[in-house]
Amino acid sequence: MFSSKDDGVLNAVKEVRGGVNVSHCKNTAECATVRMPIPQQVVLSMQQHIGAPCIPCVKVGDTVSVGQKIGDSDKYVSAPVHASVSGKVIKIGEIQLVNGAKAQAVTIESDGEMRLFEGIEPPHVTNREELIKAVRESGLVGLGGAGFPTHVKMNFPPDKNIDTLIINAAECEPFITVDYRECIENSWDILSGVYTVKELLGIKNVIIAAEDNKPEAFNVLKRIADKDLHEGNYVRLMKLKSKYPQGAEKIMVQSATGRKVPPGKLPADVGCMVMNVASIAFVSRYLKSGKPLVSRSLTVDGSAIERPKNVRVPIGTQFGQIIDFCGGFKEPPAKILAGGPMMGFAVMSTDIHVLKQNNAILAFNKNDVYSKPENDCIRCGSCAAACPMSLMPTLIERYTKAREVERLQKIGVNVCMECGSCAYSCPASKPLVQVMRLAKSIVREELAKK
Repeated sequence: MFSSKDDGVLNAVKEVRGGVNVSHCKNTAECATVRMPIPQQVVLSMQQHIGAPCIPCVKVGDTVSVGQKIGDSDKYVSAPVHASVSGKVIKIGEIQLVNGAKAQAVTIESDGEMRLFEGIEPPHVTNREELIKAVRESGLVGLGGAGFPTHVKMNFPPDKNIDTLIINAAECEPFITVDYRECIENSWDILSGVYTVKELLGIKNVIIAAEDNKPEAFNVLKRIADKDLHEGNYVRLMKLKSKYPQGAEKIMVQSATGRKVPPGKLPADVGCMVMNVASIAFVSRYLKSGKPLVSRSLTVDGSAIERPKNVRVPIGTQFGQIIDFCGGFKEPPAKILAGGPMMGFAVMSTDIHVLKQNNAILAFNKNDVYSKPENDCIRCGSCAAACPMSLMPTLIERYTKAREVERLQKIGVNVCMECGSCAYSCPASKPLVQVMRLAKSIVREELAKK
């Protein structure tokens, strides 16, 4: 199935089409992750995942501890939310998320003690069903940005015949380095999580894949991955070409295995499961400690940040407090992003609170923020050539303006993963990502009427 290089690292099976070459700007790659002081309060959204939002299971005035469940849902595609600090619930109300959606949130005033919930203990896990149940209780969602509940991904039907687990350490977005630091700092957690999931889910092959611009990560991971494919050892490293959006799930599957995920299908439909490297490391830590997902690492960087860092923060911490921990702004920011410059969301205020799937806060000065005026399309085809999903963005734009829902569905607008490759390569500076989002919302609205 695989071809191996002399250094024991696999070659990518297939180079996928499209994508763009971006400046990676990994300024914080050698910045060890540091923990920030306990925030005075946290605001925990009940919508921190793809799927049904949670319902608060605490009330104003309740005293809570770290790891205590404060929100849950009886819906399958959902994941519970846990208190990230100990203290008192002072408010339950509605907040607006960075994508414009609204959600309920629980505000906890910290008592500064970070007292662990007394019910926390390592879960008893000896088989597939117990693993899936434990992962759900942990509150784990995809930490690479998508936020898909991990227990749902693990609970694949037997007829899917999953034979390959792909650990995604590509981290192709510019500036973000938290997955790289996970490889450097927590390699044994990665190994432990890999073997546990591999054994309990009955998956034969494991590929830990990263881009070729992370040599130190490969040096560390080589010490833990199997160097020879013999009976029982199928954990290998794979070096991918450094090209955006190499870390996208469907792109990763094709690069690592040569299998193409059909439109509307998932990696499980071609025998693969993809997990972010921080997610698999968390599984290992949770099974050992029983402590749910209450904190995560973020990269704080950009030309407006005084001291860029990789920071471990309680989930629900305000962006402004994290930026202050990094020295504040050295000059007024012209743009602040939640996430990377390609797929992140611009925010109007630092009064935003960290979600489970947030992996970066970036702030740029006016010299690094520029927008060219939008011009007429010159039919150059650059956007179509850059699209890794083989879509035609200009045609989607035309159908969107005309609200041609059937045609939008026919040409596969819902396949778009909003990676931004089309907009990045467009010489006319068309806001094609926004067009794609609008097109998908038009389709959703029309389907909801039926």
